[in-house]
Amino acid sequence: MSRPLKVAFLTRYSRNGASSRIRAMQYFPLLEAAGITPTLLPLHTAAYVTALNQGRRDWQEVIKAYARRLFDGARLQDFDAIWVEKELLPMLPYGLERLLLGRVPMVLDFDDAIFHNYDRSSHALVRTLLGDKIDALMRRAHTVTVGNAYLGQRARQAGARHVEFLPSVIDLGRYPAPGDQAPAAAPEPGLLRIAWIGSPSTQPYLELVRRPLERLAARYRIRLDVIGAQAPQFAGVECRSLPWSEEAECTQLSACDVGIMPLHDTPWEQGKCSFKLIQYMACGLPVVASAVGSNIDVVSPELGFLARSDDEWEQALAGLADSPALRASMGRAGRAAVEQRYCTQVVGRQLATLLQQAADDSRRHLA
Repeated sequence: MSRPLKVAFLTRYSRNGASSRIRAMQYFPLLEAAGITPTLLPLHTAAYVTALNQGRRDWQEVIKAYARRLFDGARLQDFDAIWVEKELLPMLPYGLERLLLGRVPMVLDFDDAIFHNYDRSSHALVRTLLGDKIDALMRRAHTVTVGNAYLGQRARQAGARHVEFLPSVIDLGRYPAPGDQAPAAAPEPGLLRIAWIGSPSTQPYLELVRRPLERLAARYRIRLDVIGAQAPQFAGVECRSLPWSEEAECTQLSACDVGIMPLHDTPWEQGKCSFKLIQYMACGLPVVASAVGSNIDVVSPELGFLARSDDEWEQALAGLADSPALRASMGRAGRAAVEQRYCTQVVGRQLATLLQQAADDSRRHLA
């Protein structure tokens, strides 16, 4: 029997960092079952992420984090392959990362357009020194995995050898089918419960639906549940702030009638994945989303609505408020789409294959 494949996962955050948990850590049990031994090497600690979500950046922790990453980088050659979330050392040049990487095969993962932090920076020095950093990492990688088409296009333009689409997905074990879980609370007649889940950094997107929701509130009773951030104050709308936890998010979402994902339309948002929509769909909710980037690929007419204006947001939500049958139909279709395409049980097999291929190709090259 061949020994397990040893893979180091150099994530940006610990488990309370959403991108690291969703793009890497939730796959670990499936990877182990496939004969891969993952070793987690996060850059930042859970305490740092907590402080960041509270609007504080602990610079002492940043220094310690970079020291840990340099220490971890010195032992990367002990692994058969490595998986890297975006980059090894943010705001430092590619040359240092190239020294750390050595010859170990790398799968480089993106769920955000972080290259725009550099090539579109307002600081000329950052654009000059780091503008091509992410492109260089993409060329160095054995495989670049991306969460949407915009990121894939950038990787191909950069000259990446292999580009693979891996959406941000949920674990069906944590998101039971809507009919298999007890309702969190009995629905209130005449109340449309709208869910939004995110973080303090993404909460400002809710301003995009202020006018549609306030206009709807003149005709319907509307409640907006904001999970993971401070709820705004919209005239006539019942807005609630709910603390996020990994254990509670499915129950909180399942207590709502529709999930929303408003976004601006800029190059940064073009690079965003539509994980919120996948979460809503997993809970059997219809979705309404800005017609931006990955949302366009995820939302089909049987799953929900894409909105390009205040009027379209209002019309979509009014239609769902008026028709419980439409909400139920779209919710069932969304759950089916998640089970078929947007779950770890499907995507995990793809990730395991990519890691194995990276290690095998490297062995053949060195033989």
